[in-house]
Amino acid sequence: MRLSPAYPVLTERLRLRPVTPDDVEAMLAYRGRADVCRFLPFEPMTRERLVERVAGDLGLTALTESGQALTLGVESASTGALLGDVVLMFHSSEQRAGEVGWVFHPDVAGNGYATEASSALLALAFEDLGLHRVVARIDARNDSSARLATRLGMRQEAHLISNEWLKGEWTDEIIFAMLEDEWALRSKASR
Repeated sequence: MRLSPAYPVLTERLRLRPVTPDDVEAMLAYRGRADVCRFLPFEPMTRERLVERVAGDLGLTALTESGQALTLGVESASTGALLGDVVLMFHSSEQRAGEVGWVFHPDVAGNGYATEASSALLALAFEDLGLHRVVARIDARNDSSARLATRLGMRQEAHLISNEWLKGEWTDEIIFAMLEDEWALRSKASR
């Protein structure tokens, strides 16, 4: 399997494209915040760490093998401002399995950008990469991400108790999932 989208991936209001070194300052404005990273599997990032990550794994432009992740910057089509980023992780070619995630600047919350961008990411996962199953793993305290997964049409499959050691404490995790046939029905209904 190979996913190498034609960039930018366009939605009604957004452009999704690989992150570049030029995005470091804008990414630092949200990935560097403790309140944004509270429920995420990483600490607030420093400029140096972001530069390193963008030059490495955050800078991938295609998925070619299991274990890779494609992080796409989400920018406003009207202003060009970077609003956040979304990630598609390719877990297994045999199982055709993946995972999605998202992180956005709090100043743009409530405008539907995360839903719009994540829906485009699911389209890449199912329609372009041909995945069978996509999950979202969410800290159970992260109500806004759980609501987002539900808006995307993902269903909650599990609530795992104290299964994740995160930032010095045991946390619960909620697993949301969607299958390719569920995506197809949802896509058909929205047309």
